[in-house]
Amino acid sequence: MTASLTRKQFTSLLCPHLGGARMSHPVRMFDRRAFLKALAALGVSGAAPAYTQERPRFGEAPFALGVASGYPTQNGFVIWTRLVTDPSLPGGGIDPVRTRVNWEVASDDKMRDVVASGVDFLVPAWAHSMHVEVEGLQPDRPYWYRFNAGNAESPIGRTRTAPPARSVPARFRFAFASCQHYEHGYFSAYRHILADDPDLIAFLGDYIYGRHAAKDAVRSHGSSEPKTLSRYRVRHALYKTDPDLQAAHAAVPWICTWDDHEVANDYAADQPEDDAPLEEWVTRRLVAYKAYYEHMPLRDRMQPTAQGMRIYAQMGWGDLARFFIVDGRQYRTPQACPRPDSKSGANTVNVAECPQLFSPERTLLGRRQEAWLETALELTPARWNILAQQTLMAQLDQQPGPGRQAWTDGWDGYPVARKKLLDFIATKKTPNPVVIGGDTHTFYVADLKRDFDQAKSPVVASEFVGTSISSQSSWPPERMAQLLAENPHLKFADNRHRGYVRVEVTPKQWRADLRAMETVAKPDGACSTLASFVVDDGRPGPRRI
Repeated sequence: MTASLTRKQFTSLLCPHLGGARMSHPVRMFDRRAFLKALAALGVSGAAPAYTQERPRFGEAPFALGVASGYPTQNGFVIWTRLVTDPSLPGGGIDPVRTRVNWEVASDDKMRDVVASGVDFLVPAWAHSMHVEVEGLQPDRPYWYRFNAGNAESPIGRTRTAPPARSVPARFRFAFASCQHYEHGYFSAYRHILADDPDLIAFLGDYIYGRHAAKDAVRSHGSSEPKTLSRYRVRHALYKTDPDLQAAHAAVPWICTWDDHEVANDYAADQPEDDAPLEEWVTRRLVAYKAYYEHMPLRDRMQPTAQGMRIYAQMGWGDLARFFIVDGRQYRTPQACPRPDSKSGANTVNVAECPQLFSPERTLLGRRQEAWLETALELTPARWNILAQQTLMAQLDQQPGPGRQAWTDGWDGYPVARKKLLDFIATKKTPNPVVIGGDTHTFYVADLKRDFDQAKSPVVASEFVGTSISSQSSWPPERMAQLLAENPHLKFADNRHRGYVRVEVTPKQWRADLRAMETVAKPDGACSTLASFVVDDGRPGPRRI
């Protein structure tokens, strides 16, 4: 089948960011050998293990990475685990054979009233990971779950179903977080998230990091930047050993998207940060996607293929709120005006000197994802509509005085695509649009306008960007005052603190509390509210309280 593909068909498979649209930038073309190597990297060409362990016996507990759940619907959710006894080993210390694992879901925390159960056979090709899409449950209530493999039983996890469609709950509470560099600090913010008792956690990218901390490392990755499947598996497993991260996965359902560091810094679709050969880069990206899938509570349809991995999705909380979770990395046009002396395509540019920024063919989401998002926004039944994406959408002029300076890796590098999306939201009158993001290691609160350069341009949406769980900011804190002065649509900017954003949504109001850690250099840091903002129903624009 692969041999019969035309070059055009082949390119459309492995260059999904093209999305049927002509692009002005050069596209790196793939050949059949790269395609077959990608298939091999995913393990689809290998034979299944001949031996099956029906009743495995483990000397050590094989649930060292814990349990997780995600993507709740009104009648179910995904539950996840991965068999691991030694997180430092690529295979997790598990025999390379098919292994039987049982799962149960109960209506009580003692697991006495089991309402759903099943069995699966986990294989080494997928790192003995397990993704179960549980269905047929009651809406808007908690459930508990666990796994059993031979003589070993997992910890009990807690999750919940979403409210039924067409219902409007009185309240919905969630937290969103991003950017957790293991070496920069402890993930103790999750302990405070759990104390808030949220219904959901939204993670917005940079779940793992490849590179070492430049200085002041609190703890160590213990190995070099991952570029192979085995190394990505070890890195994910290391992060999952953080007790607060593991506890957050076990207690609350998650929805997730990625940014760049799950693969490599500042990559853009088929363009790596460095000058790696195309075949090598395609393989690296696919194995990174595979390792991500193996370690996250994702739906079966998100399983990676040789074409890539579709993670963009939507999820409703009754008709009160709806998330549109997008992918800003896999389908984007490469960054405009890269520095000639840099391996990265990302750059800080004087806008007047980079006309390429304003090409109408440049896209951050890719044409297919843009079309999907527009359709979903047009049809939404929700009172509050939340675009869960990776970074700051508001324009950020970094240059004091006349002129404008922009960072090309974020939405400022794709201004035409941003305006198109905001124009669509304004024209279609999407109810209560709110954009949430991460990436910047900074708290930002902003008005989103159709034209950021016009003071009287109407506000069409509200934006909240969370700081990092642990990753440090590279900007001096004093720079925040300059950014606020240059960008009047910004309501708040702070990069001194690590933390998360706590949100409570009611039919009449959105409230966001910016939660700041005292320190992440030790595992028991305190947490406090730095600032609080509300958005009133029908009135876009955050208001500080």
